[in-house]
Amino acid sequence: MDYSVLTELYEKLENVPSKLTKTAILVEFLRKVPTSELQKVVLLVQGRVYPSYSEQELGIASQMMMKAISKATGLTVSHVEDKLKRTGDLGLSAEESVKSKKQSTLLKRKLTVDYVFENLRKLSTVTGSGSQDKKLNIISELVVSAKPNEARYIVRTILGDLRVGTAEGIIRDAIAGAFLIDEKSSKEEKENAVNAVENAWSLLNNYGEVAELAKMKGIKGLQKVGIQLGKPLQVMLGIAAENIETVVKDFGEILAEFKYDGMRIVIQKKGDKFWLFTRRQEDVTKQFPDIVEFARKSLKAKECVVEGEALGIDLKTGYPLPFQILSQRAHRKYDIEKMAKEIPVQVNLFDIMYVNGKSLFNEPLKERRKELKKIVNPINGKFQLAKFIITNDVKKIEEFYEDAISNKQEGLMLKVLDSPYVFGRHVETMYKIKPVMENLDLAIIGATWGEGGRVRWLTSYILGCKDPDTGNLLEVGMMSTGLSEDQYDDMTKKLKPLIINEKGRTVYVKPKIIVEVGYQEIQKSPNYNSGYALRFPRFIRERSLDKSEPDTLNRVVSLFRSQGRLG
Repeated sequence: MDYSVLTELYEKLENVPSKLTKTAILVEFLRKVPTSELQKVVLLVQGRVYPSYSEQELGIASQMMMKAISKATGLTVSHVEDKLKRTGDLGLSAEESVKSKKQSTLLKRKLTVDYVFENLRKLSTVTGSGSQDKKLNIISELVVSAKPNEARYIVRTILGDLRVGTAEGIIRDAIAGAFLIDEKSSKEEKENAVNAVENAWSLLNNYGEVAELAKMKGIKGLQKVGIQLGKPLQVMLGIAAENIETVVKDFGEILAEFKYDGMRIVIQKKGDKFWLFTRRQEDVTKQFPDIVEFARKSLKAKECVVEGEALGIDLKTGYPLPFQILSQRAHRKYDIEKMAKEIPVQVNLFDIMYVNGKSLFNEPLKERRKELKKIVNPINGKFQLAKFIITNDVKKIEEFYEDAISNKQEGLMLKVLDSPYVFGRHVETMYKIKPVMENLDLAIIGATWGEGGRVRWLTSYILGCKDPDTGNLLEVGMMSTGLSEDQYDDMTKKLKPLIINEKGRTVYVKPKIIVEVGYQEIQKSPNYNSGYALRFPRFIRERSLDKSEPDTLNRVVSLFRSQGRLG
């Protein structure tokens, strides 16, 4: 397939705001894609060349991209930078630069999807001496051969900023529409198809792979997808409950469990091989050799997938350490053994999804907990079952809640005993009870350099919530308080490699960092494209390891209305 065909699709998607229209456009397009290219196309439509869980990074910052555009077009870097200041988009800057390029294009070749895809993947594999020059050459060669509009999307894809509004829900519905249903399908058949696509994605974490399976083997093929050891999966998510009484009234006897203030972790075992994945599907096996050793000693099954919460433990008090301290271990690539001694962990297991060849996610929670207990030989204080009670007595649950708070935990999880494990969804069979419910999890989408003594740090952070219809991130305020100098320094180090655009002292970044934000109230505001602004936002903690996406605009609006204002 010519890359120009994919570029035409991008332009159509970028120019229509409607979620339904985007989906319909994608349905017709996917039906025409050759099977051999389907996985690549689906990834590219999401602005990726690797599945979301992959550790591979293209690793291209805006400065290198401007050099590559300069090399490909013969314009000076300052000319490219001027275009960026005017357009605010390096993709558009590349498009304009190609239109006005000064040098000949003797080496120009016709771009295909395969050629672009494979060359973009090369960017993540180039290492060692001279790697920056090699990456520069790969990008410039693509831009040299690109038509102006092709250059726009190649550059955006490399920077992880495609801007065509293809949220995961749109991709899911398009796959179902392209390969599993048609105009004659009933409402129930359509719902079953969408659910089959979503469930397969929750286990495979790759819509490209799901699309190919849907095309080749249909809905039955998707329904046969099971847990694949060594691959991350989408975990089940709870929702906030108003109070304990309501949950007990609705469900009767329930399982009340400590809600630990740590890092959600999925442990997979296959013989002597272990994998550790976070809620965001990040592989942290190397960073936590102590957890691997605990699992090796404790888990009696030959194969299993179990889930729990990992806590950093204060050596002096025995209480949990703040989550951001534990996150230092998850991000560490060097001195891992030393860090393991300085920040020891405790794992509290609360679920099991697979054991010795048998998937358990359709089994009720009470049966899964029995299976979990069978295969765990606890290591007290290090690797153990989560603390829980089963009762329909509200007073007992309230006392248990106070016990959790006094032990420095977040609160309780209330779980319905006959509920299955539903991958990748917020479910109404698992509820969170916490003292403070108002905080928001938001993405850092930009930042400004500090002044005076803080000039070397990015200290004010532009916060974004997610538009549930388009998947775009919408500004909802700026946060500059709640961090120590060490935290400003750490955050700056994390954000600098994510910079995709700069305007004066302001930078715009890939939305990889999710933070929990406290605030005084939410106000309507014309200054931000969400229409809302947080008043006095403050940093609570980083959530990047525990949460892959920010809260939605719908939640912001809901919290705004809960303040007693007219929406």
